[in-house]
Amino acid sequence: MWCASSGVEVKLGIMQPYFFPYLGHFALIAHTDAWVVFDITQYTPKTWMSRNRVLHPKEGWNYVSVPLANSSISIKTSEARLVDPINARQSILGKLTHYRKAPYYRAVEALVKKAMADDDTSLVKLNVRGLSSVCEYLGLPFDYRICSELHLPLPETLPPGGWAPAICAALGASAYVNPIGGRDLFDPTDFEAGNIGLEFLSFEHPVYDTGNYKFESGLSILDVLMWNSPREVLEMLQQGSTLVSP
Repeated sequence: MWCASSGVEVKLGIMQPYFFPYLGHFALIAHTDAWVVFDITQYTPKTWMSRNRVLHPKEGWNYVSVPLANSSISIKTSEARLVDPINARQSILGKLTHYRKAPYYRAVEALVKKAMADDDTSLVKLNVRGLSSVCEYLGLPFDYRICSELHLPLPETLPPGGWAPAICAALGASAYVNPIGGRDLFDPTDFEAGNIGLEFLSFEHPVYDTGNYKFESGLSILDVLMWNSPREVLEMLQQGSTLVSP
């Protein structure tokens, strides 16, 4: 398989495909060698997969979202489709124009245009392009595969904490890293049985200068990139991250 064939130990991250997620998502990418976009389970509407938050033009925060043609729990995440990719792109760009005085506005605008240039209606593909564009901009390695395209020999149903050890075993990963907020989902013995290491990433979100706006924590990576250089963002990822054993 993809990981096992490399002949070296591989630390794997597995996450749902989120829409320009918050900084901590990229901290997890920075602490893994390979990534699986987890898109094979039931889709959940009104989550970070189809929307995120940026600064509101006046105060507080505002949602940016991509409308879906089939937002329903009756589909799998891999089946989610956008209504109109072109209109979605224009809507997102329009909701970012109040950042014009931010030092990196033009760079982020170009990043969003690149990620949303494709007219493919797949939500998963859109979100993966977003992750890839951000990682490329930051110079952050991002070696990913989309789970539905791997055709792994996995059970039809597993408990929430069962997918990660099963995917790691199928791919031959040597270790798995998960955000510490999901720590209670996992039984370490499930990983020990497959000789798979398990770690949790604790991430402390930094405070940064946002010009005339009041700082809001945990917004989309787009907000972070507006106000900080790639070098500064990489430093945030390093300084805010702590790996914790079970």
